[in-house]
This record gives sequence, structure tokens and C-alpha cells, in this order.
Amino acid sequence: MQETRPYPGARGSWLFRALLLLAAVVMAALALSPAAQAAEEAEDGAHYVVPLGKAVGIKLFAQGVLVVGLSDLTTDQGLSSPAQACGLQPGDVITHINGTQVGSIEQVQELLQDLQGQEMALTVTRDEATQTLTARAARCSDDGQYKLGAWIRDSMAGIGTLTFADPETGLFGTLGHGINDVDTAVLMKLQSGAITPASVAGVTKGQNGRPGELRGTFSASQTLGTLYANTQSGVFGYLQDPEAITGTPVPVAEEDEVHTGQATILSNVSGTQVEEYTVEILKVYDDSKDARDLMLRVTDQRLLEQTGGIVQGMSGSPILQDGKLVGAVTHVLIDHADRGYGILAQNMLDQAAQSQQA
Repeated sequence: MQETRPYPGARGSWLFRALLLLAAVVMAALALSPAAQAAEEAEDGAHYVVPLGKAVGIKLFAQGVLVVGLSDLTTDQGLSSPAQACGLQPGDVITHINGTQVGSIEQVQELLQDLQGQEMALTVTRDEATQTLTARAARCSDDGQYKLGAWIRDSMAGIGTLTFADPETGLFGTLGHGINDVDTAVLMKLQSGAITPASVAGVTKGQNGRPGELRGTFSASQTLGTLYANTQSGVFGYLQDPEAITGTPVPVAEEDEVHTGQATILSNVSGTQVEEYTVEILKVYDDSKDARDLMLRVTDQRLLEQTGGIVQGMSGSPILQDGKLVGAVTHVLIDHADRGYGILAQNMLDQAAQSQQA
């Protein structure tokens, strides 16, 4: 089977189709620990979290293997495409071969060689529905290996931004949008994943019609937390050491508390340093369902001079207004580099809770 390796990201950050997904822990000394302070302050009924803004590496391993493309094979009998012949399509997720669960490219390759071209049943998920396809791998004359003629992917990695952490439970949210496959735009179904320390090494400044990006590196050896959900409203998990959270807990704003006007974002656009920058919320949308609940414009000259506004790699940067966490940056407007979209923080928390119950 032809294969494609984990997509490394666009020089350290993700580009998902035409929507450019953005990225970027403010630390403050407290007399009380964040968890204790949050518990003390939560008597008003509000949900308190620590807004972060720190760049992290994100590694995601998918459930099954994702088909990202089809191709012909050269065999002794001529060109052949078993994947196309059996009805496989880009965007399909192969979860089982002859009843054996598969989760990696290597595992799929091994099973195909063991079967040596025998008929097999592929269990496939397509558009949230499961179906079974009957296929027979062909022997490629180039290398003698049995293949389906399908390009597949089993994992992705890149840089994003921690939006918040719950000091009591260690729950964290990042990105404010899902991790989609770069070729098919399909939301990657999470099998396992983790966040790791990261550092921003440079910035390609954004311009109207030409989005910029953060360039960074992340550690593959140190784990800060593990993931449990990849959703359209963000990626969620638990920190390994919740007591390591430092910062001042703030209440999460209800939807009707978010309004147009001045606000700030926390973002990590150089090294590991998190800074607060001024923005203006231009519009709050009603009943948005695609991680674009509000539109904002960068007004801080420091950020405009450094990045041109909002760039790829800033996804997840927390948005603060009136002393509350109101949302997270999610997308940049390609034709307006200083503007972007954001998701409401309450929607992220709601999705985090729903994913735990699923």
C-alpha cells in the first residue's frame, strides 16, 4: 500500500484548506494556588478557569487509517487500482481488515502482506456511517509488495495554543477548532494524543491576501498532557500535573455577556513568552455552529508590527473582556490580515463536557 507520513504542519503550524487555523501561559504569582482561588471565587456560580495563551506541540493519532487519495499500481497484468475497484473514497476511514482493528500504516501493510492478495473485508467509516467493502490487494511489480493503491494517513502533528485550563480538574482546551486532515478536510477521529512544550522561533508577517504564520518547534519527548477529544469546537484533554498551572482564574463569560468593543488576547508569538494584546470585537454572531461566533480586529501596534495581525499558529489564543474569558481565536480572514474569527469559551466548555459523556 502506498503511504503518506504524518503531516508535519506548514513549517510548525497547520493549514486546513482555505480556513487558516491559528495559534499561540500567562503566569502570575498568587497567594493562593489557582485551584484554591478558583474554588473560593466560584461561590458566585461561575465557572472559573485559568486563561493561558502558551504555544504547545499537538500530536494526534487517529482511530483507524484515513484514506487521503487513490492511485494506480503497476502489476504484471498492467495497471490496477484495488482501492478504487472496491469503492474506497478519499475521506474514508478504514477501521478493520477482516475483523482485525487497524490503527497504523505499518499494521495495514503487514496485514496486506499476510493475505497475499486474498479477498478481504474492509470495515470503513464514511460520513459517520459504517459499511463493509470487499477488496483484494494487488502485487506491485516495482517492489513485490501487496498494495491497495490508496494513500493513507494515521497521525498528525503541529503547533497550537492552549486556551484555558481548569485548576481543579486539569481539563484543558486548545485551538478552538478541530484538527482536520489537510488533504480531505475530514475531522480526524482521535485514538490518542498529547501536548508537548513548544517554542516560537519566527514569524512570517501576514498581509492582505497572503496570510502569515508562526514558525516553531516542539519537543517530542516531554508530555504536558493527554488528549481525549478532537471536535469542531476544539481539542480537549487533561494536564499530567494540574498543580503546575499558574495564573489567575477568571470566570467564563456567558454568551449574552459578550459584546462588541474593546477586548484583549493572550498570545505567544516569540519564544515561550506570552503577551497581552488589545483587540476590538467587531461582531457577535447568533447561533454560529462552525467555531466562528465572533469577529475581532487587532488594534495593538506591537502585534501588528510583529505579525501583521492574526496569523496561522495563533489558534486558541484566549480572548478576554471585562475580566472574563469570552472566547478563543480560531481563523484569520485572508483578505484582512488584522482580522479573524473566534469561538465563544462557553461553547468550548460545553463541547468538552459533551465529549466526556460520549
